[in-house]
Amino acid sequence: MSETVRILLNGAEREVPAGASLAAALLGLGVTRFRTSVLGEPRGPLCGMGVCQECRVTVDGRAGVRACLLPCREGLHVETDQP
Repeated sequence: MSETVRILLNGAEREVPAGASLAAALLGLGVTRFRTSVLGEPRGPLCGMGVCQECRVTVDGRAGVRACLLPCREGLHVETDQP
């Protein structure tokens, strides 16, 4: 059994796999809208390796964090555009 950690996602506590990329963990939780484009279109992970920057979220108050490059750890505060 893999270890899990707790993160705060849009104000709700959730358990995710420790060490998994934040993008993978969020997708596993059913989150598909990570941000909204300047034209109002929903955006989510595309490349999974930090090149496209479509997976940007706010983490611990810092906007524009690429979720595909951040390993999950206990206590992350994550905000997306998905309610």
